Amino acid sequence: MDKLTALSLSIGALSGVATFLAVGPASGVFFIWAATIAWAAYFFLGANKEALINTIVCGIFGVFMAWLTAIILADIPATTALGFPVMAAITVAVSVVVMCLAADIPQLATIPASVLGYSSTFAYLLQTPGKLSTDVLLSISLDNPLLVIPISIVVGTYFGQCSAQLSAKLTK
Repeated sequence: MDKLTALSLSIGALSGVATFLAVGPASGVFFIWAATIAWAAYFFLGANKEALINTIVCGIFGVFMAWLTAIILADIPATTALGFPVMAAITVAVSVVVMCLAADIPQLATIPASVLGYSSTFAYLLQTPGKLSTDVLLSISLDNPLLVIPISIVVGTYFGQCSAQLSAKLTK
């Protein structure tokens, strides 16, 4: 079988499994959108062991940076002198600069993977009512993005690895 067909069948079959998990038994804990972002990052970064490690480590670092930023945002009063939008913009800008500067540490050098974790966390927080609150952000529950988003990143990255391995088997 040619490589494109093998990869297409592999990704398609495993996408079905991932979707089943996301809308079935792992609903609310496994988010298909966060998983497929990590899955794509795994391939984008080279679909090898280094890509697996970088996607997971930097993705979770991005989640951590977004979580920290969200805690700060949740405490900014709406009546702040500069206004919430300006203060939110400054807070996010500073956190993104810090996240990017952290790339000086070799284990955190894959900025795109850090951004995927950061963005996935804010997607969850801003699109899911009631999640951007200190009660949720400081809880030990699967509502907390610091706990729940990494699950999707890790599982999605491993789905990427599995689809690459299955594709390789189908081409033989």
